Amino acid sequence: MPHGVTAVVWDLVSPPPVARIDLVVAPYMGDWKDRLSGVASVHPRLVQSQMLGYDGVEQRLAPGIPFAAAVGVHEASTAELAVGLILASLRRIDAFVREAAAGGPQIPVRGTSLADRRVLLLGVGGVGRAIARRLEPFEVDLVRVGRAARTDEDGAVHGPAELPALLPDAEVVILAVPLDGSTTGLVDRAFLAALPDGALLVNVGRGPLVDTAALIEATADGRIRAALDVTDPEPLPARHPLFTSPHVLVVPHVGGNSTAMRPRVVALVRAQAARLIAGEPPLHVVLPVDRAAMRA
Repeated sequence: MPHGVTAVVWDLVSPPPVARIDLVVAPYMGDWKDRLSGVASVHPRLVQSQMLGYDGVEQRLAPGIPFAAAVGVHEASTAELAVGLILASLRRIDAFVREAAAGGPQIPVRGTSLADRRVLLLGVGGVGRAIARRLEPFEVDLVRVGRAARTDEDGAVHGPAELPALLPDAEVVILAVPLDGSTTGLVDRAFLAALPDGALLVNVGRGPLVDTAALIEATADGRIRAALDVTDPEPLPARHPLFTSPHVLVVPHVGGNSTAMRPRVVALVRAQAARLIAGEPPLHVVLPVDRAAMRA
C-alpha cells in the first residue's frame, strides 16, 4: 500500500474495526451487495468494487457514497472466456467430453468453424472492446451494437433499433452489455425467434439479460445453441434444464475469475488509495450515476 495507508480487515457485517475507513474494498462475488447497507457507518470516501457490474448497488448503498467499478480488472479474462465458450460450443467440445465421460464412443462430427461466421457483439464497453480485439485473428465478420448508433475508431456501431434487421444474419451473438432497465430481458422469445437456425448465443454479461424460459424453449431441439457464463437464476439448481440440455454449455460465472484478477485488483486499490491521499478524484466512479458511462 502507499505510504501512510493502514489496512484493516472487515467483513462488512460485524462491527467495523475502526470508526472511519476512507477506502472500502467490497468483497468479491457472493452476497457482497447485501453487505453494503452498513458501509455508511465508517464514512468512506470511496467504495471500490472488485466487479465490473454494479446493478443493484444503488439500492443498497447509502446515497452520496462514491462507488467505483473494477475497470481494467476483468476485461481480458472475460474476453478470453467468451472466445473459449464460442470455440467449445461451435466445435462441440462439450459433446465430446460428455461422450467420453459416459464411456464413449466419441462420435466424430464436422464442427462449425469460427472463421467466416457473422458475429453480432452486443456491448462496446471495456469487455466488448476486449472481445472484439481477440476476435480479429479468427477471420469473422464482426457487427457491433451499442447503446446508440455511431462511428468510433473501430468503425460502425449499430444502435438497438437496428437489432431486428441484424438478428436474422447473426450466426453467433455475444452479450457483453451491463444489466439495467433497458437490457433486462433483452433476449426474449422474439429475439431468439429472429435468429437463424444453428445460431449460438453467448452470455458473458449478466443472467437476467436473457429470458430463461424462452432460452430453454429455443434450445430444446437444438435450433439455437447457447454458451453461458451467467444465468438467471444464479446459481442454477441441480438438474435445471439448462444443465441437462445437450445444446447448452454452462460455466459457473468464472469470466473474470482467473490468475489475472488478483494482481489487477491490487494495482487498482493501490492507485485509488494514492489518489485519495493526494486529494485527487478516484478513478472509474459509476455511482452517483456516471451519465457518460451510461452512453457506452
